[in-house]
Amino acid sequence: MTSGSSYAIPVIVSFSGGKDSVLALYTVMRSHRYRVVGLLTSVNAVYDRVTMQGIRRVLIQQQARALGIPLTIVELPERCSNEEYEARMRTALARFQAMGVRHCVFGDIFLEDVRRYREERLLRGGWQGVFPLWGRNTRYLVEEFLRLGFRAVVTCVDGQVLDASYVGRELDRTFFSALPADVDPCGENGEFHTFVYDGPLFAYSIRFRCGPVVLREQRFYYCDLIPE
Repeated sequence: MTSGSSYAIPVIVSFSGGKDSVLALYTVMRSHRYRVVGLLTSVNAVYDRVTMQGIRRVLIQQQARALGIPLTIVELPERCSNEEYEARMRTALARFQAMGVRHCVFGDIFLEDVRRYREERLLRGGWQGVFPLWGRNTRYLVEEFLRLGFRAVVTCVDGQVLDASYVGRELDRTFFSALPADVDPCGENGEFHTFVYDGPLFAYSIRFRCGPVVLREQRFYYCDLIPE
């Protein structure tokens, strides 16, 4: 299943399962310019989890099924170098390029170095990045996410800016009102990461329960989401 008119530009979406990538997906799916043909994510092959969010592979697969969009998973080794990451991502991109796809959607909002890395290192050989959230006010994006009816849970927090009590919480107005003033509402600086389990794009809600909270690298707190 794909979304959008057959005359629209085909795109793939860089997909983490978190709120920004879901909101970017929603934005392009509601436009008349783009047609989403696939989701692309990376998984740590050792832990079998999405790289940043720490989400189990099965949960992001369930997300894709609930969204009705094919998912391509790029497996990464433990302690993956930038060179290895780029090589594996380009291999995946080449398969889409053979299908006539030349555009990749990202949920980045304001980090210039991240966008530059994607455009200069990942998107070579005729690829073009699409950044539907770029430059938008992050407080407004949070309000839009909630107003649209998406539901998400916090899967990871950076312990240098947030304590462990924030992880595993529902992403709601109570959560945002409790954030320190110097933390970006969207966690764009890596303060926290999320898993979206329901919303207007989903055919059904993803079922899970919150498991143990663990500390990794003496810095990041992860809540293990266990599928039900």
